Amino acid sequence: MARFKRGDAKAFEVLLRRHRKSIYNFCLRMLGHPTAAEDAMQEVFLKVVRSAGGWEKKAKVSTWIFAIARNHCIDAQRKAHYRKTASLDQSLKGERDEGSTLGDRVSDEGPGPDRAAESLRLREVLAEAIQRLAPEQREVFVMREYAGMPFKEIAEVVGVPENTVKSRMRYALEHLRDALKARGISPRTT
Repeated sequence: MARFKRGDAKAFEVLLRRHRKSIYNFCLRMLGHPTAAEDAMQEVFLKVVRSAGGWEKKAKVSTWIFAIARNHCIDAQRKAHYRKTASLDQSLKGERDEGSTLGDRVSDEGPGPDRAAESLRLREVLAEAIQRLAPEQREVFVMREYAGMPFKEIAEVVGVPENTVKSRMRYALEHLRDALKARGISPRTT
């Protein structure tokens, strides 16, 4: 980051290569959709470029980038909450088939029941359960489990004491365990 701040454009390529996957995965888990995650990741790295002049070597670069990603995801979730969307059950008036709905026109890209594997089911149930966590718990869980960040770094990114981060992680794990049990999946005890 120091090299990029001094004007070395190739240093940005190194930053991107090093952090792209973890930032994408974080955004995916926070936003729940690949397209939204890709857009968010691009916005995060654009912000890194724009903010490079203000970066100071107080914390690890990854901590700084994750803080940018976290803030962007929070803003994106707020905006998505207020966005209006068309209902899939809404009638397509004016079309040839008056009785059809938007849902009738949207193809189902999910796997057929004959192809569904247990691991896919577990992934889907877990992804759904992660999305239902409180935002504070979800961000801690994603940073810890998917990005492999230590609690101390997560605390720096989120701006709360380390014990608060640990508490949020504990609650997240409890909620995920309960969600899996409710769907008939017995999580391993560690």
